[in-house]
Amino acid sequence: MPVAVVTGASKGLGRALARALAARGWDLVLDARGGGALEEAAAEAAAHGTRVEALPGDVADAAHRAALVAAAGRLGGLDLLVSNASALGAEPLVPLAELPEAGLRRALEVNVVAAHGLVREALPLLRAAAAGAVVTVSSDAAVEAYGTWGGYGASKAALDHLAAVLAVEEPGLRVWAVDPGDMGTDLYAAAVPGDDGARPDPDAVVPAFLRLLDERPASGRYVAGALAGSGTVAR
Repeated sequence: MPVAVVTGASKGLGRALARALAARGWDLVLDARGGGALEEAAAEAAAHGTRVEALPGDVADAAHRAALVAAAGRLGGLDLLVSNASALGAEPLVPLAELPEAGLRRALEVNVVAAHGLVREALPLLRAAAAGAVVTVSSDAAVEAYGTWGGYGASKAALDHLAAVLAVEEPGLRVWAVDPGDMGTDLYAAAVPGDDGARPDPDAVVPAFLRLLDERPASGRYVAGALAGSGTVAR
């Protein structure tokens, strides 16, 4: 069975992606800070008959990252690493003039430094896989200037560039940065409380990620909405 590590898997996109991978027969290592919700997500995935290890913790902790990769090794290796865990930097979001340095550091630590540390830890297993892949979850805030989204957007822009350089340095892997687009998640609700606009459920975005796994286009940055179309995604 292929093995995936999915961070931020207790809710939202991470949880939806874990369910979908498990339904396809993937064994999983799941991470999140909230132990209770993570156990629920793990139980949902395990209901498909696959092996699931749930490890609560903070991806900003190097020891926790090492534990995630070690768990994948016990399951047989690592075919897919999904860096989905994210921090906003401030909840709710605030203009840059009001963003505390500690908040910006937290966004960078979780969204960029932890993603880099995790891929460094995982590279030996990914290189050994027959079709190793890395997915980093991006945002349109990485490429568009939205008021109050500056700290978060800057961290996601840095993550995009990290993924692009990784793809150059590791040509044997597929490295995809994916902008999922608007979703109705707890992260968005924390970012912009009181915004009641209708947004897609994360489950509606998952097919775009699965298409990457099915078709394995060139490494690069992809937008989920475009992947939902019928045209080619190869670059």
